[in-house]
Amino acid sequence: MNAFALHRDKVAEPSGGQVAMTSNFSTRLRLAAVVALAALLGAAIYLMDATHDHAQAQDRSPVVDVAIGDPEMAAAIAKARASLPAFWASYETPKAQEAGHSLKVRFPTGGSNGEHIWMAEVKKLAGGRYSGRFANQPRDLPGKRMGDRVEFAEADISDWMFMRNGKIVGGETIRPTLKRMPKADADALRARMETP
Repeated sequence: MNAFALHRDKVAEPSGGQVAMTSNFSTRLRLAAVVALAALLGAAIYLMDATHDHAQAQDRSPVVDVAIGDPEMAAAIAKARASLPAFWASYETPKAQEAGHSLKVRFPTGGSNGEHIWMAEVKKLAGGRYSGRFANQPRDLPGKRMGDRVEFAEADISDWMFMRNGKIVGGETIRPTLKRMPKADADALRARMETP
């Protein structure tokens, strides 16, 4: 069965030097705490190949299965994509308490529908392209590692998020997975979201 699976989210550090040094330091401390929480809770999505069985998924970091074509996940991706202008507005002109802009991007994989990975250090490039660094360890992209810089198109974006006043803004694809997580983990992550 093809399935969405959940693995570690990482929230990007601020990418523009637009915040004063002391504010940037405290922002980085808050972001480090969120990164640790997100890594613990496992809140990013990737698609598993039909040949992967449940035992193989358990050998990886925490996984929550969501069937391909799941209406909640499809709606979450559609909502995230429709609200991309809000992400780009904050990215271009972040308010004082907005930082850590990150995009979730789908990368094709052999034999499956792709792997969705959070990207840190997002940059706009010429010709309608974008780049970022893998904020997670890719699972189904041989030779790719966390921190590698890659390019992608807007059509590949499946979600976005940033931090505002210590809360996650966006992250639509996280919401459908909350009911599949242990209650304590889901409650902790929900408490970190601006709109649970």
